[in-house]
Amino acid sequence: MLLFYSHFSENEQKGVLEVLTKLKVENLTKVFGKRTKQALEMVKNNEPKTKILEQTGATVGVNNVSLDINENELFVIMGLSGSGKSTLIRLLNRLIEPTTGAIYIDGENIAELDKEDLREVRRSKINMVFQNFALFPHRTLLENTEFGLEVRGMDKDERRKRAEQALENSGLLSFKDQYPHQLSGGMQQRVGLARALANDPEILLMDEAFSALDPLIRREMQDELIELQNTVRKTIIFITHDLNEALRIGDRIAIMKDGEVVQIGTGEEILTNPANDYVRDFVEEVDRSKVLTAANIMIPAIASVVENKGPNVILNEIRHEKTSLVMAINKKRELLGYIPADTLVDARRNNTSPMELIDTNVTRVAPDTLVAELFEVMNDSLAPIAVVENNRLLGIIRRGTIIDALAKTSEVSK
Repeated sequence: MLLFYSHFSENEQKGVLEVLTKLKVENLTKVFGKRTKQALEMVKNNEPKTKILEQTGATVGVNNVSLDINENELFVIMGLSGSGKSTLIRLLNRLIEPTTGAIYIDGENIAELDKEDLREVRRSKINMVFQNFALFPHRTLLENTEFGLEVRGMDKDERRKRAEQALENSGLLSFKDQYPHQLSGGMQQRVGLARALANDPEILLMDEAFSALDPLIRREMQDELIELQNTVRKTIIFITHDLNEALRIGDRIAIMKDGEVVQIGTGEEILTNPANDYVRDFVEEVDRSKVLTAANIMIPAIASVVENKGPNVILNEIRHEKTSLVMAINKKRELLGYIPADTLVDARRNNTSPMELIDTNVTRVAPDTLVAELFEVMNDSLAPIAVVENNRLLGIIRRGTIIDALAKTSEVSK
């Protein structure tokens, strides 16, 4: 029997993949100014922000935003200056008070909490990293990292232990006795991140955290954030004005314009199915080869369990599917290699077992391998690239598949 394998994982195929919502926002609106009641009525009537400002003197910072952010997700909120992204992230921990709407963390509406309960949420559940590093110049890195724990009244030995672990996670432990002025901008920002993580928050808010850094350092920090997220497994909400940064680090992205969320989706969804002309213009110049992955572009593999099969059976399968080769797998769906049709013809004449014909020279890549990297591993082999997870065959990528995928996404964005 010839088998087709798609890119879905085993858990997804069984329908047991569970996603938990960590933070939920419902109809969140923020109006700055005194005549908020009149401004809200105009917001409900979908009046433009400029008209609301002219008639009421009030500014709409965030307009009726609703979104769900999953546990352990790296969720990026992206928009240009004035889009409302920084206002939104400050609403999430009530540094700015909402005009209307609800903000749920683990099912609790923090918009309704009094000051004491809100303070406890900020101490235990949510922390923030700003664009400016806000390090104390007279404190060492270790003392800076300890600061939040010190404010909470934690025992000195315990807070030092936790601060050192946070610095270790950020690769800074060997610099713990140095002062901020002795560090580069990138290292100072890593200290700011370590300080936030030392509090062990469940949710980390990052407002343009890397935008002040040089491009090369910024990219290094993006890589470190992704690696750190895989280690500490926090829910991270990251603000940026840079779409390439959003696509590089985000599990999902929310794009904002004029205080509203205009689209939420994965990088691939936003690139291939922009919600409107505004998003389409945003993604037009993006290098898709640095965003799309092997899982995004692979096609089902024509594969056969070759154990205990003769060449005639496999040849019949190849003819039926009108292909020139078959991917060889075992009963556990583990990739063994591939078998070209012409070798099977010879094997039939020579009475050779198909197991002896398997060519193991197959390039294997993980599902999250970027298309840009596939250009480097594509070789002159007859076999396509195999997309595997724990050596289980998920799909294949042929040379033409890469070009076709990039061409299709370019056409969609026009």
